[in-house]
Amino acid sequence: MSDSASRDATSGELAGKVGLVVGIANDKSIAAGCARAFSEAGAELAITYLDPKAKPHVAPVAEALGAKLLLPLDLADDARLEAVFDAINNRWGRLDFLLHSVAFCPREDLHGRVVDCSRDGFAQAMDISCHSFIRMARAAEPLMRAGGSIMTVSYYGAEKVVDHYNIMGPVKAALEAATRYMAAELGGANIRVNALSPGPIATRAASGISHFDALIDDARARSAKGRLVTIEEVGAAARFLASDGAAGMTGNVVYVDAGRNIRM
Repeated sequence: MSDSASRDATSGELAGKVGLVVGIANDKSIAAGCARAFSEAGAELAITYLDPKAKPHVAPVAEALGAKLLLPLDLADDARLEAVFDAINNRWGRLDFLLHSVAFCPREDLHGRVVDCSRDGFAQAMDISCHSFIRMARAAEPLMRAGGSIMTVSYYGAEKVVDHYNIMGPVKAALEAATRYMAAELGGANIRVNALSPGPIATRAASGISHFDALIDDARARSAKGRLVTIEEVGAAARFLASDGAAGMTGNVVYVDAGRNIRM
């Protein structure tokens, strides 16, 4: 299928739906690729940025996609999180899907051994990378009265040891476990919870990982397709998970890694 035919097939797939995208750092972010896919499929979007320093990098993405809301959100600030969901409720009165694509760990802990990770560094990594997803799901639940789709972004290092991924491996493992438990808890409300697991992509966030170039080379060499994936391919998977076509899917880790995960 050609690119244009593919776009035609998905055009309107999310028409009438309202989505929240958290985690865009710039137009090369995984979250930006997902937001584009949502928008192209007809969804109306609320997009967040971390702080005034980040806003100039996020605002052009939001403007290009015609996002209806562009809101500040520091996930360490509960008041900010509440304000985002209040704004969504005030504008639409509902939320159909959300994407959480956020991870953070202090550099000194990220670059060190797991056994050397500090207590504060571990707590901060777990809070921003994992517990914030739980907080977002809790805030979204009342707005998903007709059901909805909640998504986060993980990585293969949650399942197997990936050199230099370090403490983020255990953190992402916790994120995937939280995904399964929340899927079980929210399923009765017709709210689906899934995790996307992309292969490594050269984003601003990923650049903080030590020896990232080696990780990229390893993923390319070990993937079934012999290549890396793109943010557009991750976006296509996220668009499907947000759609009614994925109504029977919840509690899953959906790999978008050109087959890297099938090899040791």
